[in-house]
Amino acid sequence: MRFRPIASLSAAAVAVLLLAGCSGSSTDAQTPDATATPDAGACQTPFTGDVPAGLEVSGDFQGPVTVTRPDGFAPGDIQRSTLIEGSGDEIQAGDIVKANYTVIDASTGDVVLDSLSSDPSGMDMIVNSQQIFGAAVSCVPVGSRTVSTFPAGILGEGSPAYVLVADAIAELPTRADGTEVAPADGMPTVTFADNGAPTITVPSTPAPTETRVENLRQGSGDVVNPGDTVIVQYTGVLYDGGTVFDSSWDKGAPTQFATTAVVPGFKKALEGQTVGSQVVAVIPPADGYGDQAQGSIPANSTLVFVVDILGVQHAPAAQ
Repeated sequence: MRFRPIASLSAAAVAVLLLAGCSGSSTDAQTPDATATPDAGACQTPFTGDVPAGLEVSGDFQGPVTVTRPDGFAPGDIQRSTLIEGSGDEIQAGDIVKANYTVIDASTGDVVLDSLSSDPSGMDMIVNSQQIFGAAVSCVPVGSRTVSTFPAGILGEGSPAYVLVADAIAELPTRADGTEVAPADGMPTVTFADNGAPTITVPSTPAPTETRVENLRQGSGDVVNPGDTVIVQYTGVLYDGGTVFDSSWDKGAPTQFATTAVVPGFKKALEGQTVGSQVVAVIPPADGYGDQAQGSIPANSTLVFVVDILGVQHAPAAQ
């Protein structure tokens, strides 16, 4: 089974690597226990068995960890054991979770990535069992701590073997859950399906000449800072006619991207907002695609987006 490299997982991971449910807590060394590893059953992971004997992890759940390796430790396969088994719902592919991750070089013990440094309360992530972070928490209950091993070469020829400790802290909602805000005058009106998917009705008044962003819900989570990676649900329509040109809801899953990877108007709709918020943004051509057509978006189009902000991975601070 092929994994995407660690550094492809998020903008935060790239910069660092260039490289709630019930929680257990103990400062004693935690030794892998085969009886705590969940049955693959209906939920599938790529792991071939338990991690090699002798590996120990110390530290409180949701806090810094220390990994002790036996002499000559050199994992040769993709393996995982559960150190603390939570009591929350089983984590499935496509879920959005808040988790802590510590990655070490298995041969040297050096810390390669510690998500606590950029996300002290936990890093938000869409679970994908084909990525090492997603695999680490797939098919275990929320509140669990796992330790996983990945063999040398997982990032390509010459890359070391890795040990990854993951604390699955909480599962996050797949739609904005902030406090409702009264609609603003002059903005598109929005109604919602039972699952949260929006239908956007554009007003008959002329489009604004500057980007306008208004909240439909105000979240209480982390603030989205410049350069952060956000996890969102969104629908985009043309101001002229209201035709949908893109929607994560239609694709069946949330998506994630850095705030620096979208048009300026979308960036303005994200940065400074809080997780759990829902915004409606009207973006004129100057802050959109300008005089260039983009797929089904004609040149000089004013765009309307409704965005649910579900999670954030904070970009590391500049050194």
